[in-house]
Amino acid sequence: MRAYERLLRYAAVDTQSREGAETVPSTEKQYAFAWLLRNELQDLGMTRVYTDPHAYTYAFLPASPGMENEPVIGLIAHIDTSPAFSGEGVRPLLHRRYSGKAIKLGRSGRALSPEDFPDLKRAVGKTLITTDGTTLLGADDKAGVAEIMTVCERLIRSGRPHCAVAVCFTPDEEIGHGANLLELERFGADFAYTVDGGPAEEINFETFNAASASFLIHGVSVHPGSAKGVMVNASLLAMRINAMLPKKEIPSQTEGHEGFYHLIEMRGDVQEAELRYIIRDHDAERFQVRCDRLWAIEHAINAEYGPGTAVLSVKQQYRNMAEILTGHMEIVERAENAIRLAGLNPVRAAVRGGTDGAQLSFRGLPCPNLGTGGYAFHGPSEHIAAEDMDTVVEILLNIVCAKEKEE
Repeated sequence: MRAYERLLRYAAVDTQSREGAETVPSTEKQYAFAWLLRNELQDLGMTRVYTDPHAYTYAFLPASPGMENEPVIGLIAHIDTSPAFSGEGVRPLLHRRYSGKAIKLGRSGRALSPEDFPDLKRAVGKTLITTDGTTLLGADDKAGVAEIMTVCERLIRSGRPHCAVAVCFTPDEEIGHGANLLELERFGADFAYTVDGGPAEEINFETFNAASASFLIHGVSVHPGSAKGVMVNASLLAMRINAMLPKKEIPSQTEGHEGFYHLIEMRGDVQEAELRYIIRDHDAERFQVRCDRLWAIEHAINAEYGPGTAVLSVKQQYRNMAEILTGHMEIVERAENAIRLAGLNPVRAAVRGGTDGAQLSFRGLPCPNLGTGGYAFHGPSEHIAAEDMDTVVEILLNIVCAKEKEE
């Protein structure tokens, strides 16, 4: 079975995670997919197959004869899809021998054009998979799941010599919890790769430093007819707080290694308002400056309106995994060699986000990120080419079938 065929089947299972949940997984529906994968892994002939109470699914493939002394390599993908756009009732569309022109996404009124998505030019002549415009596709990260599954099947059916392979499919990556409860001892890998990125030729070993932040603003509500000198409008203060941040340091105005403040939610009335942000920067010092600016804003508001008017909370989420992986570049180079063997030129790209691999690297499991071949994740424009998924499968096979160089 080809990887894209698995993706079409997996996409039909709604696995959206949910922000703010106190359980792991954050949604019950992730269990259904975890059990589907558990059964499939058993049917393939994988060993040590286990789904834990939190929907983490583990499996293991012992090394081929003569490869027992090679490192145990882990492959990781996440089963949840983003809560940012509907993942219910996904109906993928196949566009065989894609022409390179704009595509209508079903009857949604949406379209996918190379003017907006230049990467579509790379899919000309291939089988392009898109949404019908009403949901996301879920290639983030069910493409990674499908590719890892296909690698396992190919290794077992072909008899190709390979090192031991550890597999783990995780829940709740999209809400930042994917690696929290992964049991490293059960997993059993010496190092690993998350398969959760974009272009097939990319490898990522650098992520943002990340934090979430919220301002809770307390106002004073009185009748507007007698409000002079008394009313403090919490919603207006929220607007003022946001205006105190650099206008161009937002996602739509930044790229590459440029960090940002991202306002993800706002609510409020006269009495109370709330602003929720995520803060991102690749550089640790610049990241700290960003957090310090938020504390300075809180201090300024409270100095003017009184203590407790603005209450800031900042929660650290993950750190730039380059701090760890620059000491393990042989893992990156192994992947780059595998990419070359697949006929592509490897590209090192900094992730403008995070992966499970960031937290895992700091927990002691070096774990860079590889591409899935997908683009425009988290929305109705998500798309991926079947042939690019085949290439990712080949790259992963090249990684786990390579022998370390002898001294």
